[in-house]
Amino acid sequence: MKDYIVRATAGEGQVRAFAATTRELVEEARGRHNTSPVATAALGRLLTAGTMMGSMMKNDTDVLTLQIKADGPLAGITVTADANGNVKGYVENPDVVIPPKNGKLDVGGAVGIGLLNVIKDMGLKEPYVGQTILVTSEIAEDLTYYFANSEQVPSSVGLGVLMNKDNTVRCAGGFIVQVMPFVTDEVLNKLEENIKKICSVTSMLDAGDTPEQMLGHVLDGLDMVVTDTLETKFACNCSHERIEKAIISVGKKDIQEMIDAGEEVEVKCHFCNTAYKFTVEELKGILKRAKR
Repeated sequence: MKDYIVRATAGEGQVRAFAATTRELVEEARGRHNTSPVATAALGRLLTAGTMMGSMMKNDTDVLTLQIKADGPLAGITVTADANGNVKGYVENPDVVIPPKNGKLDVGGAVGIGLLNVIKDMGLKEPYVGQTILVTSEIAEDLTYYFANSEQVPSSVGLGVLMNKDNTVRCAGGFIVQVMPFVTDEVLNKLEENIKKICSVTSMLDAGDTPEQMLGHVLDGLDMVVTDTLETKFACNCSHERIEKAIISVGKKDIQEMIDAGEEVEVKCHFCNTAYKFTVEELKGILKRAKR
């Protein structure tokens, strides 16, 4: 199944909902960063949330960044998404291995105690920045808390990543359901009842449920209408030119030191781990273009 996001409404517009299947993009991230199973699960959950939240933005140029800064062994996670289904991300420490908890990967233990930052760059003078504490560090609950407290939008977030025995990704995905300010008690009660009854995201995906079917369970009896679907993928916009600009930004002194070392320099993109190499001659050319 190709990775994609479904957007839907229910309860005659009183509820809006998003669901995604993201196995391919999470597996792409795992392969690029060589993440351990628990790091894959944590990064995969945030990538899935990021791509759904990115699809909520209105303009093609809007950029969403989700950033977890915490004291767990993962040390932090950063994910960036746009409105077109493109998402990328990385964990600070991809090699983390910790014991499972209740027979499952201990994402909360790997993340630790800290903060969730949500940054929306919508082309204004200043980006919107929302910040909340991590409530459980399991990511889905933390985003539920973020929506309620920072955006005042009562929401339910479900995220999951299931691994194969060979540490590849078996399935990944999630949903975000939000109620409008004018929601009736009847619709709200039905929604809460449905959410209590559903099984985990990974159970639904592993049973073969599509994003539409996942939302069908969550929005059962609420006249769900799928408004559109959007392909999603792991995509990084790094390039030799962009990395060159990054080298220019470090300043003439540091560039000169690289040249004096007399060796080719390799720079890796944080987000996709692609390596870019610069010869001494290229560095000399960069030095000429550097302003300081």
